[in-house]
Amino acid sequence: MSTHSEPMTDHSMRRDQSGARADDEALLPAVVAALSAAGERLVARFSTAPRLASREEVFAALGDNDAASLDALREPLARARPGAGWVEDELERGPLPPGEWWVTDAVEGNVNHVHGMTDWCVTATLVRDNEPVLTAVHLPLRGETYTARKGAGATLGARRLRASAKTALDAAFVGTGQAMPGEDPETHRRIGQSVAAMLGSALVLRVSVPATLQLVEVAAGRMDVFWQYSQVLSGLVAGALLVAEAGGAVTDTRGNRWSPTSEDFLAAAPGLHAGAVAVLSTVR
Repeated sequence: MSTHSEPMTDHSMRRDQSGARADDEALLPAVVAALSAAGERLVARFSTAPRLASREEVFAALGDNDAASLDALREPLARARPGAGWVEDELERGPLPPGEWWVTDAVEGNVNHVHGMTDWCVTATLVRDNEPVLTAVHLPLRGETYTARKGAGATLGARRLRASAKTALDAAFVGTGQAMPGEDPETHRRIGQSVAAMLGSALVLRVSVPATLQLVEVAAGRMDVFWQYSQVLSGLVAGALLVAEAGGAVTDTRGNRWSPTSEDFLAAAPGLHAGAVAVLSTVR
C-alpha cells in the first residue's frame, strides 16, 4: 500500500515550458546540504570489517541506516519546500498524485553499505506532476555530488556532464541490476534473458546495485547504457533526470517515453539508444 504525506498544491509560482519553476535553482543548495549531513552520519556508521551473520542482522542494519539518514534529511527538505509531499516508502512504484513530492533514498545501495562496500549514496529528487525536476546525488566516500535541474543541465560539482559520444554498441560499457531483494520470477527471467542478449552485443556488461550509481556513470559518459526491469521510483528518478540533462535518452526498453507507469526503464547515450532498444526488444 502506498504511503504519502500529502502535498499542498501551489499554482502561484511561474513555470517555463520545461516545467521548471522560477525558485527551483534557489532550492538546490539546501538539498545538497541535507544530503551532506545525512552522508556524514552514514560515514560514521560505515565499516569495511565484516560483522553480519544472518538475514535478520542484515535487515536490522538496513533499517538502522535508513533511520539515521532520514533523520537528517526529512526536516531540512520539508523546510526547503514546505508545500511538497513526502513519499514514505522508498520502494514506491507507479504514478504519484498531482503536485510536488520529495522522492528520496536515504541510503541508495544500503545493502552495500552494511556489507562494508563503498558503492552507496544518498539521493533526493523533487518530482512535480510525475516529472523529476530537481535532483542531487551525494557520494560521501568520494566527496562527490551530482546535481540536475530540468532544462538547466547536469553537473558534478562545477563540471557539466555529457553523455557518451559512442555510436556502436560493440564498443559500449552497459549495465543492469535488480531493484530490490525478492523480485518476482518473471523479473528474474527478463533480467537473465536481457543479460544474455547484451553479452552478445556490447563490449562489456556490469550487473550491480544500486541503479543510481550506474546512472550517474551514464550521465557522466563513463558508462553508455543502463536498463532495469522495475519501477521503484527512488532508484530511477534521480538518474533519469541526470541522464536526460546530460543529453542522454531516457525511455522504456522498447523506446517509448518513460514515465512512472512504464513497465521498465532504459537510459542510454543518444548514439546507442536505438541499438540498445533493438537488443532489449527481443526480451519477452
